[in-house]
Amino acid sequence: MDAFRARAARLGFAKVGVAQAVNATGFSRLVEWIDAGFAGEMQYFADRLDAYRHPRGVLEGCQSVICLAYPYPSDTPTPTVPVGRGKVARYAWSGDDYHDQIHPKLKRLCRMLRNWNSESKARGIVDTAPLMEREVAQLAGLGWRGKNTLLLNKQLGSYFFLACVLTDVALPPDEPHVSSHCGTCTACLDACPTDAFPRPGVLDATRCISYLTIEKRCDSESKAEQSIDPNLELGIGDWVFGCDVCQEVCPWNRKPHRRRPGRQTNRQETTSTQSYPMQTLPLDGWAEMTDETFRARYRKTPLWRTRRLGILRSVNIVLRNQKLTNPSVIGRSDPT
Repeated sequence: MDAFRARAARLGFAKVGVAQAVNATGFSRLVEWIDAGFAGEMQYFADRLDAYRHPRGVLEGCQSVICLAYPYPSDTPTPTVPVGRGKVARYAWSGDDYHDQIHPKLKRLCRMLRNWNSESKARGIVDTAPLMEREVAQLAGLGWRGKNTLLLNKQLGSYFFLACVLTDVALPPDEPHVSSHCGTCTACLDACPTDAFPRPGVLDATRCISYLTIEKRCDSESKAEQSIDPNLELGIGDWVFGCDVCQEVCPWNRKPHRRRPGRQTNRQETTSTQSYPMQTLPLDGWAEMTDETFRARYRKTPLWRTRRLGILRSVNIVLRNQKLTNPSVIGRSDPT
């Protein structure tokens, strides 16, 4: 596996760990989470529920799961957002869809495994398959589950994408990460503007700003004009796409020694939006934007998942929160 780890590092992965493919110990908690209504409109969890029981639900005959951490911008401070602009989650700052970035790298790693064993199978995934990824990553030694449900690593904090390569070859597993390093800290729970954590380690997605601004679908102009929930709207604040609040306050994301492996620690940090073109979004211009313009501008970005009407709904909420005098920002209706 040394050659594999070296290749993964050259491709930009900061951490690599191997876990044996076993039954998901968190499966019953997933069922309880869905039954409690905490998944909201994310029906794909229930539709593929049985597949979450074991990695074999993703790759037939799976014996090992290789977990990889791919960092996203973490050294640049969160920008101050002026009136007239909205916040974007840090993972989307580059403007590139991380699936498009990571999938080709995983394909190379899969080919590497198949070159070692031509009869073997391998599949790379990035949060699009029914796999208990964070549980498997903890078994692979990549980190522990924080009270905000995210995977934490001492060097990376939580600012990384989690990817996996599943194979039907039995690989030597790494030592699991059995300890939590959150202690009595509740910073993430206390900071959540919409009280989305009913208890430590449990997220009610229907109250989560990331869910409300990304996953919750908006299929009509009238819905884009309406409030998501008057009790939650104020908590959304300036967030147009996603939310980083529970990550920003986490001590493991604020430690001065934490740097992306391989980077110079004395590199001057920058708040320039030129490096990250989507740190914020303007709130004006959306009324005039056509469906065709939205597609051309955002088809290859993370914003595409939310679609035009979803972004417009979030823009309206932020405008109301900023108490601007602008009229309701609604563009042309989707012809489909």
